[in-house]
Amino acid sequence: MTKRKTEAAAPPETHPRVTKVDIILGMLRRDGGADVHALAAATGWQTHSVRGAIAGHIKKKLGLDVAAERIEGCTVYRIQS
Repeated sequence: MTKRKTEAAAPPETHPRVTKVDIILGMLRRDGGADVHALAAATGWQTHSVRGAIAGHIKKKLGLDVAAERIEGCTVYRIQS
């Protein structure tokens, strides 16, 4: 005769999912911000996709104020406080 388990299995630990937009937000919140090439390298996206995420998701959907500044030929983005 086999014994039956009467105890319920413990639920698996869940870790918060880190999305690519979360990665971009973290980089934009740094003091110096981040340029589009660094953001593309961190996410694996192409540069036009990074710009689209900044304009569409971060600016429009989340309503955050993102500043863009040209520094030595590169556009650096950062979130305004």
